[in-house]
Amino acid sequence: MDESSLIQKRILLVDRDEAFATVLKSVLGEGYVLTHIADFAEVLPALEQDETDVILLNWDANPNSSPGKGSPADLLHAISSRASAPPVIAFGWDTRRSTALEIARLGATDFFPQPLDVLELKFALDRAYRRVLLVRDLAAAKRLIPSTHIEGLLGNSKAMQRIYEVIRKVAAVSTNVLINGESGTGKELVARAIHKLSSRADEPFVAFSPCALPDSLIEDELFGHEKGAFTGAQQSRRGRFEEANGGTIFLDEIGDLALPLQSKLLRVLQERSLQRLGSNKTIPVDVRLICATHRDLEKMMQEGTFRQDLYFRISVVRINLPPLRERSGDIALLAEYFLQEFARAHKKRVHSLTPGFLNALASYSWPGNVRELQNVIERSLVLCDGEALGVEDLPTEIRRLAVNSELLGGSFHEAVRSFKRELIRAALKLHGGNRLKAAQELQISRCYLHRLLNQLGVEEGVDEEVEVEEESALAEEPAVIHRVQ
Repeated sequence: MDESSLIQKRILLVDRDEAFATVLKSVLGEGYVLTHIADFAEVLPALEQDETDVILLNWDANPNSSPGKGSPADLLHAISSRASAPPVIAFGWDTRRSTALEIARLGATDFFPQPLDVLELKFALDRAYRRVLLVRDLAAAKRLIPSTHIEGLLGNSKAMQRIYEVIRKVAAVSTNVLINGESGTGKELVARAIHKLSSRADEPFVAFSPCALPDSLIEDELFGHEKGAFTGAQQSRRGRFEEANGGTIFLDEIGDLALPLQSKLLRVLQERSLQRLGSNKTIPVDVRLICATHRDLEKMMQEGTFRQDLYFRISVVRINLPPLRERSGDIALLAEYFLQEFARAHKKRVHSLTPGFLNALASYSWPGNVRELQNVIERSLVLCDGEALGVEDLPTEIRRLAVNSELLGGSFHEAVRSFKRELIRAALKLHGGNRLKAAQELQISRCYLHRLLNQLGVEEGVDEEVEVEEESALAEEPAVIHRVQ
């Protein structure tokens, strides 16, 4: 049996009509556990006692005909004000856009017109449930931080737990280390963590990257020079190895070193001493070397562009850092950390990440790894006007990929509906919002286009970067739940 079929999503229906609850329980079928509450006054106490994944709220419920007090708007506001409120999906007969916007403003994640389309409702429930799981994973990760993390590093995935274990073992000795990983995975952070946990922690940590520097300057940076060693050398200068004496030197992108510099570095490591440029004097150095690269050094050895003897000298212990796409369980935790850091730095009153925002982050492949995630969080926070980062604050490419990932998780009909929606929006944009020309472009009648616009909630001239809420169904013969208004 498919493991996903065993998942029971706990749905709380708030509706005065018990007959409707019975029908809804039947049509939802397996995978959903529906609890029905008719009294508004019982909802909040129920949330305190039982864990609910998603709430379904009838927006037309008449409080005067039930024992509870308050309107659906009052109840939604009370639910949304809770620290760990489950997402709320509202439904009702009022299909005006102003009503849907007001419901969204009060905290609902979706609004569906009646009669309810079963496929659309299930899709919305499943989507809300995935967002709930992301929020719970983030909360669980926060609880684990004190006992599992290493200062300067974040992540509770199995991959990161293995990295932490290796760091602790390597820090106890003074052997050289090679860190492999894609750009942006945090290689320097790992090097600093090893240094801080080692017996050299009170001594200097010196980082250097040879990227885009000429060989002569790299040699000078690493080993220093004497006064008069070359034109412009008006005084002696210590190199990075001397600055790191007694501590740790971190050489990033070691694969960028030319062969002559590789030979000089090997000699320093073997003899534990160096000579500055323009000097015959030997200077002893006691440093721990940690190197990093995103290149395949073994392949470079085969090609003759990296010395084999140097490779074995620097890679006594190798640490392979996983890309962010292979530790997606850490994305929410990292995003929360960056949010708090940048909120303080930029003095912004942004305190949280919405479930939709987290869902979008999880859908993206992060080619730039943790560094790219850091950049996205800072950009989103700077542009955010509210107190929580939402999908609308994300860069366009991430928003689009998030929508596409949700389509792949839905049914064939859902994908077709969304594809039609995008075609309509593209045609409207092409013709400046002119419905007649857009209909001609799509080879459909203007009346049919008008009907589709109303069903999908697509506005004339909608900009391509504006996220459109996925609302009512476009299936030719949708399954709906009928009841008397």
